[in-house]
Amino acid sequence: MLPPTSLEQIIPELRDAVGPVILISGVGLLLLTMTNRLGRAIDRARSLKNELSKLTGAERAATQAQVEIIYRRARIIRQAILCAVTSALLAAVLVVVLFSMAWLRCDVAWLAGIIFIVCLGSLCASLVAFIMDINLALHALKLELESPSAKK
Repeated sequence: MLPPTSLEQIIPELRDAVGPVILISGVGLLLLTMTNRLGRAIDRARSLKNELSKLTGAERAATQAQVEIIYRRARIIRQAILCAVTSALLAAVLVVVLFSMAWLRCDVAWLAGIIFIVCLGSLCASLVAFIMDINLALHALKLELESPSAKK
């Protein structure tokens, strides 16, 4: 089996690879957002942790609860990032598989289908974790607004 020898023979594969490449670009933007959220959560947790030594009683308990929520958020964001990176990697593998199938002139469409399904499943898991983070962030905000120090 000889590889494609002309541009006309490889154009259909280039066209087929555009979808996964666009997916990689979109996931990259999602990763940028998630890493920014992770950085902000970590900075906020460190800031609150420094305040803990100065607080007592109800204020300390409220701040500790916020720190625990932010730590949970950071773990969820990490999971979202891992799923998004997995999705991008699978999209890249899909492009390689599509070109390899064309190059070797073998038809294992089921493999490309499975890779694509797992890629999108991983992206969905990432987005669900992202929504969980947003919900926890709102919960932490509610605790902060209800804390004794916020009422002063």
